[in-house]
Amino acid sequence: MRSPFARSPAASPFHSPAASPPRRHTFSETLMEENIESAEALIYRWDTTTTTTSQNNSTDTPSLFSDDHRLEAKRYFSAVKDLQAAMQYYVASYPGSEMLVRAQTLMQKAMKRLEKEFYLILRSNREHLDAELVSVHRSSVASRASRSSTVSDEEESDGDETATEPSQFGDDVPSASSVAMADLNAIAHCMIGAGYTKECVKIYKIIRKSIVDEGLYRLGVDRFSLLQVHKLDWEAVDSKIKTWLYAVKVAVKTLIYGERLLCDHVFSSSSPAIRESCFVEVVREGALDLFGFPENFAKGKKTLEKMFRTLDIYEAISDLWPDIESIFSFESTAAVRNRAINSLIKLGDAVRTMLADLENSITKDASKISVPGGGVHPLTRYVMNYISFLSDYSGALSDIVADFPMEVPASMPETYFSSPGPDDGVTSPVSVRLAWLILILLCKLDGKAQFYRDVPLSYLFLANNLRYVVNKVRTSSLKFHLGDEWIEKHDAKVRQYAANYERVGWDRVMSSLPANAAAAMTVPEAAEWFRKFNSAFEEAYRKQSSWVVPDSRLRDEIKISVARKIGPAYRRFYERNRAAVSRQAGSHGIVRYAPDDLENYWSDLFYGPSGGSFSSGSSSRSSVSSSGHGGSSH
Repeated sequence: MRSPFARSPAASPFHSPAASPPRRHTFSETLMEENIESAEALIYRWDTTTTTTSQNNSTDTPSLFSDDHRLEAKRYFSAVKDLQAAMQYYVASYPGSEMLVRAQTLMQKAMKRLEKEFYLILRSNREHLDAELVSVHRSSVASRASRSSTVSDEEESDGDETATEPSQFGDDVPSASSVAMADLNAIAHCMIGAGYTKECVKIYKIIRKSIVDEGLYRLGVDRFSLLQVHKLDWEAVDSKIKTWLYAVKVAVKTLIYGERLLCDHVFSSSSPAIRESCFVEVVREGALDLFGFPENFAKGKKTLEKMFRTLDIYEAISDLWPDIESIFSFESTAAVRNRAINSLIKLGDAVRTMLADLENSITKDASKISVPGGGVHPLTRYVMNYISFLSDYSGALSDIVADFPMEVPASMPETYFSSPGPDDGVTSPVSVRLAWLILILLCKLDGKAQFYRDVPLSYLFLANNLRYVVNKVRTSSLKFHLGDEWIEKHDAKVRQYAANYERVGWDRVMSSLPANAAAAMTVPEAAEWFRKFNSAFEEAYRKQSSWVVPDSRLRDEIKISVARKIGPAYRRFYERNRAAVSRQAGSHGIVRYAPDDLENYWSDLFYGPSGGSFSSGSSSRSSVSSSGHGGSSH
């Protein structure tokens, strides 16, 4: 019998054929729901749509990454990570679930908040993310300070490589900088991991590009077209070059290099493609402008006045090339590398053209002016100053003339090329080129010496100019290119020119004294020798009193040499015959010069027109008293 309390199956709510039993939540589902609910409270608290308009537009808008909310930031990242896990769970298990939609909405709000924080940190920390600061500390590697960490210890223990990655910038970096970079790194890691790469990268590119462009502008880097560069006068171009020479070093070694390091740090947990894309977008346009100026300059007219600025630019790019090659190593920055290389090529071509022009200008110099007094010719000064400056650019020139062969005539003296190299004793192409230019100059000076009517003056001209050349070599970098042997050889040639001058210029004076100055002779014979000497000496002195020897050492050498050749012989003749001739009636004015007077006259030589002169056949200098020396006024 059935119990009176029993119900029929149809009456039981649990066994009604019209209703299915409710689905029981699994442990995982329950956990995911709790994660979403926990994240929802935190995300809505920082939801950008809930803040007032004034707050959104204010620099005082509370930041999730401020000192007061840094613990909150750690929880925020944990919430985002939990949301990602929940979304992955629901996509796999319940793709049409209301909880999935809820999680996606929360994720969008979270990303909006992080997008805003990313922007605010980049914008408000411009000075703390200065490229110079980043590049100065590029090699320091230390653990991130706990205060600057934006990731919880639990996340670090979960194997988050971005969170535990040590800072590249060391403990000595100002905290504001290290904190900002750590926050940017954490936000980028979170947004990219959540699939919001485009939003994150876009903000970074816009802000950092404006900073790099502003930095280049402050350095004076402008975009100049070929036409604009060529329209500028030389003074303006020279000023632009000075600015560029400073700017390129700062731009490459500090501004752009610092940007590369910062980009690598912020997106360290991202794919190389993202880091490359960000860096290229930020710096490529400015870098192309930076290296566009020298390329356009090199395409201009090649005049000799531009030689040294061209070499300055060439040297600057050459010195920076390892940095350029490293910083712009991406395939997408090949245009920057190519522009720098093209600049070097065109600058090198310009220098080779100007070297050929310099050689031609020396060879074809047709000026027939005779420098008064046989002094240093303007061509000598110009060419030697030019070549001595060239020698300071041996590093750049060695690259430029290495593939610029020069056919040296077989008749060219081998000693011009005897300057040994630093290691193997082989003459460098630069040394050969410089020696060749000097040889062309010396040959040209030989021709210009023929413009002097007085042969001794032509020798003095050659001695003066060659001494100037040798001194320039000795006191400049040319010494290291041409060597001591070259200097000694040409110093000997200077002495030879000086000896030729003495022989021709003072030969008549020397022959106006008897071969044996101490030999006995009659008074009339002695008087005649005095007359011959007076005439020869006065003629030589008058002619040479306007001649010059600018180099004090050479001037003293010539004076001493002339005095040694004439002075002792005249002194012996003077001491032997002066008294006898002076006592003879009618001998007034025959003995005009005492030996010491000759020394005084010689000391006045080679200073140009201001030197001493004779008046009415006798000297304007102090007189030799009749009683003391038997001579007359002179």
